[in-house]
Amino acid sequence: MSQARPLYLGPRIRRLRRELGLTQQAMAADLDISPSYVALIERNQRPVTADLLLRLARTYRLDVSELAGEDSADDARRVGEVMRDPLLADIDLPALEIADLATSFPGVTEALLRLHGAYLREQQVLADRQLGREAHDPAAPDPVREAQGFFAAQRNHFPTLDAHAEELAIEIAEDGAAAEWLRKRKGVRVRYLPPEVLVESVRRFDRHNQQLLIDDTLDMPTRKFQVAVHIAWSTMREEITAIARAAGLSGRSAIALVRRNLAAYAAGALVMPYDRFARAAQARGHDVAALCGLFGASFEQVAHRLTTLGRPGQEGVPFFFLRVDPAGNVSKRLDGAGFPFAAQGGGCPLWSIHEAFRRPGEILTQWLELPDGQRFFSIARTVGGEARHVGAPGVMRAVALACAAEHAPRLAYARGIDPAGVPATPIGIGCRLCQRAACTARALPPIGRELAADDQRAGAAPYLFSEG
Repeated sequence: MSQARPLYLGPRIRRLRRELGLTQQAMAADLDISPSYVALIERNQRPVTADLLLRLARTYRLDVSELAGEDSADDARRVGEVMRDPLLADIDLPALEIADLATSFPGVTEALLRLHGAYLREQQVLADRQLGREAHDPAAPDPVREAQGFFAAQRNHFPTLDAHAEELAIEIAEDGAAAEWLRKRKGVRVRYLPPEVLVESVRRFDRHNQQLLIDDTLDMPTRKFQVAVHIAWSTMREEITAIARAAGLSGRSAIALVRRNLAAYAAGALVMPYDRFARAAQARGHDVAALCGLFGASFEQVAHRLTTLGRPGQEGVPFFFLRVDPAGNVSKRLDGAGFPFAAQGGGCPLWSIHEAFRRPGEILTQWLELPDGQRFFSIARTVGGEARHVGAPGVMRAVALACAAEHAPRLAYARGIDPAGVPATPIGIGCRLCQRAACTARALPPIGRELAADDQRAGAAPYLFSEG
C-alpha cells in the first residue's frame, strides 16, 4: 500500500504569517500550538498535518487549496523544462527531487525560474546583436507588449465588468460610501495608516482582522480608487480571471498584468459608472477637469476612463491614451483611436506631451498630422509630481489623449473649430519610421534611407540623405 508523503509548507506558512502581519507567537496562539512548533514548520522541520491545515483554513478564512500549493505541480513542470536546457544536460536531477523542490521550497523555485528567464532573454539579445538585428525581437515573449496587445484588441472595453460595476455602484450609493458598503456587506473595516506602518504598500488587505489598510498620505481620488480596486477583487474576481484566461496569453507575467489592469478597469467603472459617466462626458464636451470634479477622480483616472466608452449605442469619442515620464519612457498605452504609436523606441519630440513637463499642470492642445496625412487632435497635461510625505520622491508623468481630427469638434477644447482649416504639427510615429527628411528634431535616420556622402554642405536637419 502506498504511503502518503508528508506535506512540508514552511515557506508558504511563513509568507502567509507575514501577509497577515502576525508574529510566530500570535499565530501559535491563534492555532493553539506552541511558537516553537510554528518555527519548526516554517523551517520545514515538521510537516503540516491535515488537522493543522484545516485549522489554518478555518482560522484565517482561507481556501485549503491556497495553502496546499496547487501551483507546485506547474512549478515542477517549469523547473523540469529548465533542466532540459543543453547547458544543464549533464546534471542528473530526478523528477522526485524536482517535485520536492517545487513543493517544499517555492521561494527557491521562483528564484531559479526568474534567473533562467533572465538568462534566456540576455541570450536572445546577444544573438540578435551578433546577427545585426534589433536588440529586441518582436517575436520574443514580452509580457508588457502582450498585455497591451490584448487590451488594444478589445478596444479597452469589457462590457461584463461595466455592467457588474454599475449594479455595485447603485448598492454603494444606497449605503452612502464604498467604505460603508464594505463594512455592511463584507464585514471589512477600512483604515488609513501612516506609510511606515504599511511598509512600501499603499493598499493591503489584512485578512486576519478583516481590515483594508490604506496609506493615509494618498490624495482623496487615489484613496477612493484603492478602495474600489479592493471591491473589484472582492466581487469580480471570477469575471476578471475568466477574461484573463480566455485571452490566450503565453506566460504568468502577462496574465498577472492583464488581471491587475482588469481590476483597475473595474475600479474605474465603480468610481465612474458607464451610463452616468458617458452622459456626463457628452454633456461636458469631454472636459477632463470638469469630469474630475463631478466624479471625485484624478485627471489620469478620467482620461483613462474616456478610452473605455465602447458600449454599442452609447459610444464615446475613440481616444488613444499615452503616459510617459520625463525621459520619454512609455508606462501606459491604450488605443481606442487607431493611433499608430511605435512599439519600440521613443515617440516624436514634436508632440506636446513632452512639452507638458515644462508647463506642469497646464492642459496643452495640439493638432497633429502623420506622414501619411492622418490628422489627430491631442490634449496633454502632467500628472503627479508632488511628494506624498517627507522623504518620498515626487514622480511626475505626462498623459495625453488623442482622437482623430473628425471627432475633435465633439470636444470642449476644439469646439467651433473646423479641423480642415487648422494648421497641424507634422509628427512621426518614431524617428526610425518617419520619412520626413527635413525634420530638425530627428534623433535617428529612418530605416531604408542612405545618408549623403557630402562633406561640403551642412543642413538644418541632423542628417542629409542621398537622393537615390
